[in-house]
Amino acid sequence: MQVHRNLDQLPTFTRAVITIGSFDGVHMGHQKLISRINQLAAEIKGESVLITFYPHPRQVIYPNDQSLQLITSLEEKIALLKKFGVDHVVVVPFSVEFSQQNPREYIEKFLYEKFKPSFIVVGYDHKFGLNRQGNMELLQSYEEKLGFKTVKIDQQEIEDITISSTKIRNSLLQNEISKANKYLNYHYMISGKVVYGEQIGQKIGFKTANIQIDDRNKLIPIEGIYAVYVFHEQERYDGMLYIGNKPTIHKDGKRSIEVNIFDFNQNIYGAYIRLEIVSFIRNDQKFDGLEALKTQLAKDEISARSVLNFKENYQSKKAKTAIVILNYNGEEILESYLPSTLHSTDRPVDFVIIDNASTDESVSFIKEWHPEYKLLEFTSNYGYAGGYNKGLEQLDYEYVALINSDIQCTQNWLDPILDKMEEDPSIAAISPKIRSIEQPDHFEYAGAAGGFIDILAYPFCRGRLFSTVEKDSDQYQSEQEIFWASGAAMVVRKSVFDALGGFDADYFAHQEEIDLCWRMKRAGYKIMVLPGSHVYHLGGGTLAYESPNKTYLNFRNSMINLIKNDESGFWFFKFVLRVLLDGLAGAQMLVQGKAKNMWAIVRAHWYIFPRLGHFIRQRKQLKDRIEEVRIDNSNRKGIYTSSIVWQYFVRSKKVYSKLNMHE
Repeated sequence: MQVHRNLDQLPTFTRAVITIGSFDGVHMGHQKLISRINQLAAEIKGESVLITFYPHPRQVIYPNDQSLQLITSLEEKIALLKKFGVDHVVVVPFSVEFSQQNPREYIEKFLYEKFKPSFIVVGYDHKFGLNRQGNMELLQSYEEKLGFKTVKIDQQEIEDITISSTKIRNSLLQNEISKANKYLNYHYMISGKVVYGEQIGQKIGFKTANIQIDDRNKLIPIEGIYAVYVFHEQERYDGMLYIGNKPTIHKDGKRSIEVNIFDFNQNIYGAYIRLEIVSFIRNDQKFDGLEALKTQLAKDEISARSVLNFKENYQSKKAKTAIVILNYNGEEILESYLPSTLHSTDRPVDFVIIDNASTDESVSFIKEWHPEYKLLEFTSNYGYAGGYNKGLEQLDYEYVALINSDIQCTQNWLDPILDKMEEDPSIAAISPKIRSIEQPDHFEYAGAAGGFIDILAYPFCRGRLFSTVEKDSDQYQSEQEIFWASGAAMVVRKSVFDALGGFDADYFAHQEEIDLCWRMKRAGYKIMVLPGSHVYHLGGGTLAYESPNKTYLNFRNSMINLIKNDESGFWFFKFVLRVLLDGLAGAQMLVQGKAKNMWAIVRAHWYIFPRLGHFIRQRKQLKDRIEEVRIDNSNRKGIYTSSIVWQYFVRSKKVYSKLNMHE
């Protein structure tokens, strides 16, 4: 993160996403806003820029007002903004002159000339310029002229930010540190310079560092003893903090802020340290002499160490896995199936929804009814492949469970899959068995009991060949290697996903998971199905199975899979044969009265023919990338060495069990 304090020395920003405010506390409400600008910046491959002010505007505009209490000093605020991933922080020297800019001058000379923003993210009631005459409508009137877009943060979110700030201040002043930390989403900080004190602590065996707070407006919690983390020269120590006027020693002593750092014996006078207040231990009180005080401090140390040890153990349980759902205009589907995802596992797990610029009310629904889901909002619909790629770029987990919004999860379906992936690091992806919601005793089209391909890259499933879907009578319960895991429900080792470049965003939707799994297999990884774990899928929830658009994407993308990934020396012969077979499939559709589907196949071929050179170049690029990731020889398990078209349409083998997978 870069910090800029001089407006005349700003860099040239590239596709800046900016937001403006005091951001005192950088609390949970602010963090949502920061996450939003970071997401937008990542989406357009730009930079997130947070503009804040120093001193606080109230200190300049109302210099005689002594009531201001700041949750964070400027340096604490900057440290937090770095923690939450902002690319640039611009500290504007706030002055009376700055506050008196004409609103149009503020937009043209300040916002536009200094930042050249692509997006300006502000609250619905944002006011600026002389007498706060500038507003959201004025900003929006400049969009076309200056080439930026304004993103309005809704009323509820802005009110939540204001309410959170008030609750934090009240909690700190009412002995409710845990509640304040909850709203902050981090431990409340106090920072300052270590200065000489009265040396009394050293005399009774509890040496303390006395802290001098630089900012007179910094809010200090009520008097008492606290368990704290102490940060000095980027090292963290445990300790206990005292805030009070030392009533055992002084009758009318001034307030002191001092910390006893456990297992620490360095001379740090003159150094700046930061304290993070974890928990309140007890109120300040007067004791009958130093021995009584010493006895109590020994008890306080035991309490503080116990609290900090518990906190350390709790924090070590950070989620290694995220359940990630891609959404586009899926309010009704989310309402039906989202609650089931919360019972997927008893392990620590995070929940994420990537929204592909929905135009319905699904985003509002998620925020109101499922706040446990982290929401990544995009400004465009990038499809299944691009949406997941852009979303997963922003997530840091060992495993990601990618599930469609129309998946109904069963209790703890995720646990055996995660156990298996922990057990075998050569597994890159696992799919559960997928049943149909509409016919719960049948497999579901998109995955069934594991995915395979034939020699011409036609995909099929154990439990579903072409349009024939079998009843699930536990005939395919064996855990085994397959060729592809279903994009409807698949758990992926994220390091492998990232190393192989994720999904191919050019696919937009359909069969991109087969392409990804093929690349994983080429690098020597395993793809598995665990039928002992199962979920239910609505299927066709976003695009009907017989939709011409789905036909187009399936035929186009399946052909691209063959060109890009087939490693045999006969791939071009296979490509020509595929063209002929696809033509026969189109003729059959025409006979069946599905002229639009037939035309979709023609369009798919005409997409590929002029781009054949591009796909051939991709073959070489992919080969080089796979070599960098390779852990073993190419894994061909799951490839049917015959033609599924021949077996199904000519030899009438309509179910998986009739196939000889070794012929």
